[in-house]
Amino acid sequence: MSLRIRTDRDAGERAEALDTLIRRARDADKQPPFNDQSRLALASGNARLVTLEDSDDTLLGAAVIDGVGFEAVIDPAHRGLGHGTALIGEVLAGSSGAGLVSAWAHGDHPAAAALARTHEFERARVLYRLERELAPEAPGPVTIDPLVSTFRAERDADDWVTLNARVFRDHPEQGALLRADLDARTHEDWFDPENFLLVRDETGHLIGYNWLKVLPGDTDGEIYVLGVAPETAGQGLGRRLMTAGLARFGELGLTTTSLYVDDSNPGALGLYRSMGYRTDTIDVQYHRPRV
Repeated sequence: MSLRIRTDRDAGERAEALDTLIRRARDADKQPPFNDQSRLALASGNARLVTLEDSDDTLLGAAVIDGVGFEAVIDPAHRGLGHGTALIGEVLAGSSGAGLVSAWAHGDHPAAAALARTHEFERARVLYRLERELAPEAPGPVTIDPLVSTFRAERDADDWVTLNARVFRDHPEQGALLRADLDARTHEDWFDPENFLLVRDETGHLIGYNWLKVLPGDTDGEIYVLGVAPETAGQGLGRRLMTAGLARFGELGLTTTSLYVDDSNPGALGLYRSMGYRTDTIDVQYHRPRV
């Protein structure tokens, strides 16, 4: 089979094939191959697409390069044939390859670890996907914490960006989100302002949020991002917001709930595990020295 790697692919040109590849990988791996940041950057033209194709233009693999990081995936039916080595080698050999210093592997797979070692990447961060079942109950209205309101862009957007930056000031991705990043996410097909829960203090300042993500037609509710103002730590606000989120999932009739949490955040891990969440999958970020 004749293979070729294209480093100049337009994402729109291969959108349908890329969607199919992502769906096939997600079905096989039980998680998406690209995170939201990479996918949105690609859609907005702020990331590069590199593709691995056969002589019939069938998409066998793809990589998304966003800044100094990248993510890559090979079609499940074409793994174990050296395609990952070829694709990542081309990514790193490209014009911006010398500046690529991080890569996410979704799933702690031995093959990904071997590729990382081959290209002198070292394990740097671990991201857990936690999951738990929801108690079965008929869909319908439930009592949500009266202090919790739902998102209105004209009132809440800028305050959320400011608070999110404070909460995640040491987080390389989440803490860097700008208003444009928030706006892009609110235009996703899964976004529902009723699933974006907020708490303000008696003076009107935003002090906490629990942003929920429910994909259309899915029965799982994701705690997309939870944050509380640093000065409120230890007052139970995070647990209160979590309880409100679970109540909302119950209102929607969902059967499971999931979330992602960095292993460098033991406080959040402790909260989630105390509420019944258990490890489902593990993502690993690999780093290599700048060259």
